[in-house]
Amino acid sequence: MIHRLARSAIAQLLMAVLLGGILGVCDPALAIQMKPLSELFLGIIAWVTPPVMFTLLCSSVARLVGHPGSATLALKTLGYWQLMSMLSLSCGILLALLLQPGSSGVSLSPTAADNQTGTDVIAQLPALVLQTLEQSLILKVLLAALVCGYLLGLSGRAGTPLQRYLDQGVSLIFGLMRGIVRFAPLAAFAAIAFTIGKYGMTAAIPLLKFIATLYLASLLYVALVLGLALRLLGLRLWRLILHVKEELLLVAATGSSVAALPKLLEKLETAGCSSHVARLLLTGGYSFNLNGSNLYLSVAMMFLAQMAGTDLSAQQLLLLLFVSLFTSLGATSVAGSAFVILTATLSALQFAPLELLGVLIGVERLMKCRSLTNVLGNCVACLFISKCHGALNVEQARCVLGRHRQQRSALTLNEK
Repeated sequence: MIHRLARSAIAQLLMAVLLGGILGVCDPALAIQMKPLSELFLGIIAWVTPPVMFTLLCSSVARLVGHPGSATLALKTLGYWQLMSMLSLSCGILLALLLQPGSSGVSLSPTAADNQTGTDVIAQLPALVLQTLEQSLILKVLLAALVCGYLLGLSGRAGTPLQRYLDQGVSLIFGLMRGIVRFAPLAAFAAIAFTIGKYGMTAAIPLLKFIATLYLASLLYVALVLGLALRLLGLRLWRLILHVKEELLLVAATGSSVAALPKLLEKLETAGCSSHVARLLLTGGYSFNLNGSNLYLSVAMMFLAQMAGTDLSAQQLLLLLFVSLFTSLGATSVAGSAFVILTATLSALQFAPLELLGVLIGVERLMKCRSLTNVLGNCVACLFISKCHGALNVEQARCVLGRHRQQRSALTLNEK
């Protein structure tokens, strides 16, 4: 029993988090020195992300091109992603308006934030889109994968050998990812130890309010929006969370959603999703459907504006929503990318001085809800769009994620 527990990924991660917390409290100086271990792990994950995304997306698009309904799937997917991006950004803005997390912070004069008019920013939108594309490597990789996959699909039988090599590349990269993820407990230990050792168990009141607002926004979005989407399919949100609990814990411990990608694909296929559709939706969603990052972006922008004493008008709020839809396209599921997008958005809108961004750096490691919401949002998107496209085994999905425990037990026995 103890041997099986020691080999469990969940047990290893929980133990690493616990030991990291103990070290952070008992010896903060030593705990701070653990930071390079976490950064090394996240750096390796960031390094393998582009080839993972390219091979998966290119292979999936090539398989879909020429199949009946591929154009319909693309339209449904883009429509769903934009709707969820709009809802997540709106949810963050509304909750920040209601709770005012930055109202008790440092008050700067409104002139300190060089506000631009709506006309000025709208005129800059084309340049902003090009700038986002230029600065985001992962966005370039995804666009290249879409083009290459489309051309490979059009080549028909002539492209079959290359398609085979791509599939072999996917298997090879997944094997590499599984090897890297074995070191996740060490990275989790280092990240938790550093966070507690440097910043302590408490923070300033405005930052605590910001963290609470973001976690509440994430909870409401997951429970109401994602929960409703699953209800429409006859599935239950809680069962989905239990189904991917190991991957969620891995993401929470490491801060990187990409680390859980191989196992998430397996879990979604087990839940009834078609393999090639799941690959396309999940890999594309890792850049275009980051609900948690959108919540963070909108809450953080409102928080910084409130700290700067900037009273945003209705026009400026709509402008924030519109510009964020563009800048969020450059986000990725790699840890830290959301902060880069926040910097780009604040630079474009100038609702607050850029110096205030330093306030949020200290709590960047505590934004676990952001990555968790990203993962759950993409899992729900995969299930929902697969169902709309007819690529979901509904009976299997309801056995795994439905309400009847006896059916799930029978399915598990059959798989064994």
